[in-house]
Amino acid sequence: MNGYQQVEILLVEDSSADAEMTLRTLKRRGIANSVEWVRDGVEALDWIHCRNAYADRPNGHPKLVLLDLKMPRMDGLQLLEVMKGDEFTRSIPVVMMTSSREEGDLLASYGLGVNSYVVKPVDFAEFAERIAQIGMYWMIANQTPGTP
Repeated sequence: MNGYQQVEILLVEDSSADAEMTLRTLKRRGIANSVEWVRDGVEALDWIHCRNAYADRPNGHPKLVLLDLKMPRMDGLQLLEVMKGDEFTRSIPVVMMTSSREEGDLLASYGLGVNSYVVKPVDFAEFAERIAQIGMYWMIANQTPGTP
């Protein structure tokens, strides 16, 4: 791959604290070798489509998108709608990770094609364990198109 390592997880999260906890947990548990962090849906689409700040990025899909719901510029539902409506990105698994327990957010997420909806625990240890469980399932147990 010419020195390029495929990004396994694209983390779309505007909270630096939540992103750092997620990145630390994934690294500590050895779940993903390569995680890219972007801060909103606009930046995520730029990353996915290799444009603007990511124009020089080698093309390739992440194996998983961990997506926050409430973000500036383009929120998680808007990004999910774009991704699942596009043949190029439709098959990428998306896990909505949010603090929202609102039934409307849950229904909207599944209505747009989210693969999983996970409420972020407030407690750090519980948060880390939830991230580890998500990573283990989606990176190891789950089969996606194009994986051996």
